[in-house]
Amino acid sequence: MAVLGLLSDSNGDLVRFDAALKLLADKGAKRFLFAGGRYADLDDWVKWKREEIKAQADYSNDDFLEDVRRFLIGLEQLERPAAFGTQWEAGRSIEELTRLKDRVVRTPERGSLSYQDSAVPKKAVDMLGSTLCCVVHDKNDLDKEDMINAAVLVHGNELEPKLVKIGPRYFVTPGTLSGLKPTVGLLEVGDKLIFSAFTLDGAQAIEQQQIDLATAKSKMSVK
Repeated sequence: MAVLGLLSDSNGDLVRFDAALKLLADKGAKRFLFAGGRYADLDDWVKWKREEIKAQADYSNDDFLEDVRRFLIGLEQLERPAAFGTQWEAGRSIEELTRLKDRVVRTPERGSLSYQDSAVPKKAVDMLGSTLCCVVHDKNDLDKEDMINAAVLVHGNELEPKLVKIGPRYFVTPGTLSGLKPTVGLLEVGDKLIFSAFTLDGAQAIEQQQIDLATAKSKMSVK
């Protein structure tokens, strides 16, 4: 079963963006759909993590011995880079970080420089098994062709996670990372397509909801 993580509207909060990716990865997500709400947050997150990795690599044996010495004589510890340990944090290499970035499909939000850049698609498509999915930040950017071709439409710009069925189409949003109750979403793709949403502490935000793939058939138009 393939698992996709959904996140949106981090709006510059890299700590929550990082927590969202970690939570979704812990729940089995191998790929991610980031529906905007600051398109550049992915780039800034990668830069932040690369700097962390470099700082950890610069933590020498002398630094370690100095920390031990200060601990033994009761002095306050110096501020140091995060300790080597978890796969998500210190154990991640720059190469792994690059591969993870490549597994994120993202779309820009209105008003951003990326949205105005003709080289950056305003919408993205992805396959959920044999089902076509369209990703966009603001659902008002969807046009008739999007809604004819895609059976599942993932969008951001919403305060709470939800799944809405309109005709044979499903509109899915993970909610926002920048609200009072930040949430993320998960799509489990197998014989059935199941949508779940979670708060950043891992608690279930809504009951699991199933997308009926028998009725959610994509209609590809070729021009």
